[in-house]
Amino acid sequence: MLEQNVIVTAPGQVEIATVEPEPPAARGFRVHTLFSGVSAGTELSFVKGTHPALHTGFDPELGLFGGPVADPYPVRRLGYMEVGRVEETGGLVAMAYGHRTAYAADPLHDRIVPLPADLDPILGIYVAHMGPICANGLLHAAADRHGTHVRSLGDGVRGRRVAVVGAGVVGLITALFAKFHQAASVVVLDPTPERRAIAAGLGLETLDSDGDDPAVTLKTDWRHHAGDRGADVVFQCRGQAAALHLALRLLRPQGTVIDLAFYQGGADTVQLGEEFHHNGLGVRCAQIGRVPRGLTPDWDRERLSAATIDLLLSEGAAIRKHLITAVVPFAEAPALLTDLAARRRHEVQAVLAC
Repeated sequence: MLEQNVIVTAPGQVEIATVEPEPPAARGFRVHTLFSGVSAGTELSFVKGTHPALHTGFDPELGLFGGPVADPYPVRRLGYMEVGRVEETGGLVAMAYGHRTAYAADPLHDRIVPLPADLDPILGIYVAHMGPICANGLLHAAADRHGTHVRSLGDGVRGRRVAVVGAGVVGLITALFAKFHQAASVVVLDPTPERRAIAAGLGLETLDSDGDDPAVTLKTDWRHHAGDRGADVVFQCRGQAAALHLALRLLRPQGTVIDLAFYQGGADTVQLGEEFHHNGLGVRCAQIGRVPRGLTPDWDRERLSAATIDLLLSEGAAIRKHLITAVVPFAEAPALLTDLAARRRHEVQAVLAC
């Protein structure tokens, strides 16, 4: 049976290609996609043409961008939040193989996370990659506080005051993780009323990041002692330099921003001579490509996926009701992605259903 695959042929141009199925590798198996979640950040950057890797080469050995890059289009693998049914067994798995109707899984190279029977299958879109991204943010906060002596994801937030900048998928799941792991307070900041309403529906406190100075508001409420006010830790989950500047302003002295955002432009609005300098602040990038130094092998992506499943089993009903804002047929993927990229349509979490 022929398979279908979403590809980006050029900026602003998305198509569905019909392809011959690849044969499974030795000990491999075929997965038929049920759901595929859309990332409004990373994958839309390929649709819009703003992803840095489209314009400059990356040397993985040196960890440096620079130099020419070959024509990156067509982009044939888009997306990383898939739930599929294993053809041979009927079991459900979470994977990250892109928007396609089926996939030949290779256990030697692919991450394959079996889903528990009592989990709503559509929530499995978060298990293989997106949930671990957010869990890794908490792990970085724990490492920032305890170094290599991390025992729980809650070690960086338990009993502490937490601010989350950005009410997209990453921000909201990160905020739920912090609440789940017993943060004393969790406040989500976002300028969009609809997104703040979703956060409230998830049981989270909110602030309008474009309203009366939210840094003044939080620092008035969150007092530690004289001259020491603000958030213990801020998770920065919005890919704009102004959001990073706000995150720094929310922190108490010597606090740390755990940065999960993907910036695709400059950062002129990040005034490093202001709060960053005078309050002795830190910024720590937390990306899923690596856990904090010194925490392997105890902490790996499998453990972060297991932590994601725990969160989903606890908060799944609210996440399904409030966070997943659109489920559309796979055939409508090109229109959905181009509309999202052009901001003709706004969704927090869109899901393609096969």
